[in-house]
Amino acid sequence: MALTLNGPHSVNWIEKALKLLASDKAVLVSVQATQGSVPRGPGTHMMVSAQGMEGTIGGGHLEMQAIAHAQRLLLGQTEKTVLRQVLGPSLGQCCGGVVELAFERVEAADVPRLRTQLMPARTPLTLFGGGHVGKALVHTLVPLPFAVRWVDSRDEIFPVDVPEGVECEHSNPVQAAVADLAAGSRVLIMSFSHAEDLDIVVACLRRQRERGDLPFVGLIGSQTKWATFRHRLQDRGFTADELGHITCPIGVPGITGKEPEVIAVAVAAQLLQTL
Repeated sequence: MALTLNGPHSVNWIEKALKLLASDKAVLVSVQATQGSVPRGPGTHMMVSAQGMEGTIGGGHLEMQAIAHAQRLLLGQTEKTVLRQVLGPSLGQCCGGVVELAFERVEAADVPRLRTQLMPARTPLTLFGGGHVGKALVHTLVPLPFAVRWVDSRDEIFPVDVPEGVECEHSNPVQAAVADLAAGSRVLIMSFSHAEDLDIVVACLRRQRERGDLPFVGLIGSQTKWATFRHRLQDRGFTADELGHITCPIGVPGITGKEPEVIAVAVAAQLLQTL
């Protein structure tokens, strides 16, 4: 049975996995329990069918063994639905932990249930700005556990290849969108103008003062830009403690590249640290 390995970290691996069931039966492989050091934790899944596989339970020999067992289930060569694997020398992995895998035969009728079961919880994130860095960030963020809302004041700024699942919104004035952000939203501000950036920051600070429900507000820019903004915001009555809630510059330290894709990776890593 030949397998086509479709990137396990692709944006829509769950939807791709469910599409496998439209024309074929498959086996859902799930990490059910773990002990010690292991590649992935409970609740991790992959789907194996005659057409290929989607998702990953951690790679390596463990995953090869899981694929082989799923294939045997598909062919009716075994009825065993639970495997306990010790990640030692016999598997060529020296993690030293134990993984318990569950195997479930699934088909087209199971798609609604599986979509609910497999879709991860996503943290709301709103990105203000459709420029080069914004475009790079959207593509970087989509595979990550964020529900991305993309806002800009300009008409026709969003590209035709917006990734599936990203909500695009035209808002003029752009800061008006702050009022109805989902509670718990992470916010990134990188509009086409410093004036718009300042308006969005002000709206976020006012909302934070009233509700305190925006855990992270990041503003793209240099230390010089933030020094200018800080003075203007102080003139508008915001305290030092309130201004301390704004992160500027954004991105994990030590990454100095200015290319949009490099900035996107650094900012995405910083956002993951907030979860």
